[in-house]
Amino acid sequence: MSDKFIKINESFKCVYCGIFNERDTHGSCRNHCTECLYSLHVDIYPGDRREKCNGIMKPIQIESIGGKNIIYHKCLVCNKIKKNKSSIDDNLLNFYEAY
Repeated sequence: MSDKFIKINESFKCVYCGIFNERDTHGSCRNHCTECLYSLHVDIYPGDRREKCNGIMKPIQIESIGGKNIIYHKCLVCNKIKKNKSSIDDNLLNFYEAY
C-alpha cells in the first residue's frame, strides 16, 4: 500500500443506480457499486477525497490479472480513466450483460 493511500471503507447509496452498498467486509475498501460497478471521481490518490471533478465514473472494461479482476472506470465529465480492484461481492455479470 502506498503512503498516499487513505483507507476509507464506508457504506453509500450509488448515485447511478440507487442501490445501497454496505461497507466491504472482505478486507478491502468499497469504492464502486456492487451492482452497476459505477463509481465517483472523488479521489486523486485513493481515499484522499481531493478530486474536484466529482463526475460519475462508468465501468468500461474488466481485466483479469493473476486471478484478480480489475475494473477500469472512465469519468463521464473529464474522461480520466482509473482502475480499481474488484471485490468478491461485485456482480460482474451485470457488466458483461450490459456490453
